[in-house]
Amino acid sequence: MDTSAILQQVRRFAPAIGLLLVTAVFFPIGAGDVTLGVIVGLLTALIAIGLALIYRANRVINFAQGDLGTVPTTIVLGLTAITGLPWLLAFGIGLAAAIVLGVVIEFVIVRRFWRAPRLLLTVATIGLSQLLFVCAALLPRWWGQPVFIQERIPEPFQVEFSIGNQTFGGAEVLTLILAPLVLAALALLLTRTDLGLAVRASAERSDRAALLGVPVRRLQTVVWATASVLSFLGVFLQLSIFGGGTASASTSVQALTLALAAFVLGRLDDLPAITVSAIALRVMTQGIVVNNPMSPSRQFMVVAVVIMVVLLLRRSSSARVDGDTASSWHDAGEVRPVPLELRHLPAVRIAHVLGPVLVVAAAASLPLFLGPADELRASLVAVYALIALSVMVLTGWAGQVSLGQMSFVAVGGAVGAVATATWDLDLTAALLIAGVAGALVAVVVGLPALRLPGLYLAVTTLAFALACSNYLLNRREQSWIPKGRLDRPALLNTFDLTSQASMYYLVLGVVVLAFLAVTGIRRSRTGRALIAVRDNEPGATAFSIGVTRAKLTGFALSGFLAAVAGCLFVHVNQAYTEQPFVAAESLGVFTAAVVGGLGSWIGPVLGSLFLSGGNFYLQERWRLLPTAIGVLAVLLLMPGGLADLVFRARDALLRRTARKRDLVVPSLLADEADDDAVPEALHLPTAAELAGRQP
Repeated sequence: MDTSAILQQVRRFAPAIGLLLVTAVFFPIGAGDVTLGVIVGLLTALIAIGLALIYRANRVINFAQGDLGTVPTTIVLGLTAITGLPWLLAFGIGLAAAIVLGVVIEFVIVRRFWRAPRLLLTVATIGLSQLLFVCAALLPRWWGQPVFIQERIPEPFQVEFSIGNQTFGGAEVLTLILAPLVLAALALLLTRTDLGLAVRASAERSDRAALLGVPVRRLQTVVWATASVLSFLGVFLQLSIFGGGTASASTSVQALTLALAAFVLGRLDDLPAITVSAIALRVMTQGIVVNNPMSPSRQFMVVAVVIMVVLLLRRSSSARVDGDTASSWHDAGEVRPVPLELRHLPAVRIAHVLGPVLVVAAAASLPLFLGPADELRASLVAVYALIALSVMVLTGWAGQVSLGQMSFVAVGGAVGAVATATWDLDLTAALLIAGVAGALVAVVVGLPALRLPGLYLAVTTLAFALACSNYLLNRREQSWIPKGRLDRPALLNTFDLTSQASMYYLVLGVVVLAFLAVTGIRRSRTGRALIAVRDNEPGATAFSIGVTRAKLTGFALSGFLAAVAGCLFVHVNQAYTEQPFVAAESLGVFTAAVVGGLGSWIGPVLGSLFLSGGNFYLQERWRLLPTAIGVLAVLLLMPGGLADLVFRARDALLRRTARKRDLVVPSLLADEADDDAVPEALHLPTAAELAGRQP
């Protein structure tokens, strides 16, 4: 092997080598802990390889990858621990259930998004994850139990040995044998068979592969079934080793984030590099936990830093498929403006102003009908609308996918709490300081997106959200964050904010000002530059638009809005707690923003109502079910989000107005399904009519 080939292999596995060197220098551990890290790393690799396969087939992050294995694993747990079925037979049933589950999901859900932007399919996988979580939680009822708590999958065979301070049994041995064999067989299948060649070809150019006779959709079904099997093996073996209440509890956002980290470190589709990175990452986290027994959550902070450093040092790709993938993530659902032919009409101009005014007036009148508890909920709905607005700016305008938006909200909440409780500042000053802090943090976290397109920012922000809720902004780790009750200081030393109604009016005023400011920015050169960079980055550069400056502006504006919302959030609740800012909440906020619609101001409002409805009025066990079903239903029926319904109704009214005034509006008529409604002025002559005309 020549020097260039050696350097290429070193560069390929450089992140994993770096992680092992960091572990050896800063977090040294014994042979037993290294072995445990390797075992857990193999389980993480199974999940990460499943992510890579789905990415190859659909160019999307499958956030349901970990949960694909929870349903079949719960079935195995019930069959072995409750029914008493032999281990091998129960394992075979679980394996068959995993295959069927993958096929059904691809055929019923994923295939419906064949032509949809990748952003919508990504959100659909978040809804699918919630649906699978609920299904796994309800499965124990088949055996007459509300939940599996003490049950444990039995050992596949009896063996026990020790390495250093760690004792291992049959499940660990099975993992060391089965996981490498599965990964090796998968690698051979993808590299040495026609099936693997077809999968790679369909991943690169699905349309071209289909024209060449490759059964693309059938291959995607095979890929999803394989990914489901990998998830089942990972969750099943993890539950066999570590135990746990239910199968759904054995996977979490933390475990998924570590798999995503390995997925990113392995350049998304380099399966050997992903596997080695997963093992190295788990060895490092094991070293951090062993060397910091009083603060094991530091591992998430180190993981976030590792991801950011690797992405900052990695060279950007110029491959055409990467550019196509990045562009397929842009789906703002831009709302078509009122046609020029109708804008001058007095009725249209009045309605354009009156609509938002009526919404604000209705919101302002709510305290007249609500009690204190419902006023608190209304304040939180308004806060979540502001958070969804920040997602709209970053994803809808700048085309950057942030899955850790609640971390910026947490920054604003912590800084705002310190400003009023520790520094005794007025709430107006606290809001501004919190906003600036959120803008700065968002710019720093978004730096990798300046060089690498697509879903790299999504993984980075999700890892950062995990680091914030577990370490950076966790009161157990940080003594500077106020731990007690937050008193609301009088606004400008004049307006009392002790009642829920007065706080609601303050929140509503801030939210209305934010919406007005964002609307003004969208109509300015800054807003047009953000849209131009999102839609066509090379074209924007050709017109002398600073791409880097535009992206940084989008990050800063989004972070500012999210942090202001965080400051309001902690003062509405009168306390700073970590639970509202965990990584799972970030996924929920992002989903709500997309479901509401990213193309108009009405989308964040509807998204906030969508998110808050289940959270406020349903029991915890059932909260995810309507959300998951609602997400999938909305994305399938209304890709533009709930706001699309509002604007369809608007267009219907505009068509009626045009008919009454005998105005021809081609942009509205193009969407009209009823051909009889087309005005006579647009009637196209037939060939017979043309032939009968005299010159």
